[in-house]
This record gives sequence, C-alpha cells and structure tokens, in this order.
Amino acid sequence: MSMKLIAVVRLLALLCCLQALAGCAPLTATGAAVSGDRRTTGTVIDDEQIEGKAAKFFSADAELAQACHINVTSYNQQVLLTGECPTNELRAKAADYTSRVAKVRHIFNEIAIDAPSPLSSRTNDGLITTKARAKLLTIKDLPESNIKVVTENGVVYLMGLVDTESGNVATEAVRTIGGVAKVVKLFEHP
Repeated sequence: MSMKLIAVVRLLALLCCLQALAGCAPLTATGAAVSGDRRTTGTVIDDEQIEGKAAKFFSADAELAQACHINVTSYNQQVLLTGECPTNELRAKAADYTSRVAKVRHIFNEIAIDAPSPLSSRTNDGLITTKARAKLLTIKDLPESNIKVVTENGVVYLMGLVDTESGNVATEAVRTIGGVAKVVKLFEHP
C-alpha cells in the first residue's frame, strides 16, 4: 500500500472513532443521569432500547435485511428512520415494525426509495456528522448535548430538545458545512 493510501485509511479510521466518541455523553459516577441532557435517564434508556428493538425487527426480516439499508435514531421517544429501501412496501414495513416497539411516540420515516447507498456515501455522511457535531461545540451558549445529528446522503437531520432560537442557530451553523445538501429540523421545544 502506498503511504498516501495508508494515511487516508488512518484518517478515515480516526474520523470514525471521533464520530463514535462524539455521540457519547458523559455519565455521572453512578451512571444514573446523563450530564447536560434534558431527557430523563429513563428516557435515554428508552431511546437506546427503541433503537435496538427496531434494529432487531429489521434484521429478523430476511427481505428487509437483504434489500434495505436502514438507520434507526430515537430521541425523546421520537424515531427517525433513514436509509434506503428499493420499494415503498419495504419502507412501510420498516415503519410498521418500528411502531410495534413500546414507547415510540412518533416516527419520522425518511427512508428513500432507492438502492442501498454505497460505503463511500456512508463514510462521507459520517464525516459530515462529525463536522456538524464539532461545529455545534463551538457555538457559545448552545446546548449541543440536547441535539442529535444524523446524516443520510448529505441530508443532515437535527433532533433534540431545544428552544426555537437555539434550533435556528444550530441549523444555520450546520448549513455552512461543505457537503451538506439540506438540513431538516426535527426539534421539540422544552
């Protein structure tokens, strides 16, 4: 492998690690509360369980697992489905499975009718998400721990519990990032 290719691979690995770390919120010593998050600890746990249970439904359905690429993101028991399915029937099936998960309050079904995206596109989306999280950290008085960033095919979805002004500031900041095709606000107001 050339030195340039090795450097690119290392950079991509580092960015993936940073993306994973950026999604981690600090816990208190007892693990009982998530620092800075407006959701209750119970709701944070519910969100994690919703994501896991929906993903299990998808992987248990052979047709859905083979034909689609689906991401499940839950914030305050509101679920965002992103990715691609080749038919509207499979897209609807994913939403139906998600609706069966306990404590789901609302589903935003943003799954595109398309073939699953290539790894290169997903890697670029991960990079955009990392840049968006980093950008939000630089904004004074923005409660970034209350904002979840999801990117799919260049479209950035912002979820969370923030006031209107903070949501608008976050949206405008993310719009300036290279590679962002569109920003979709899915905020709830506290």
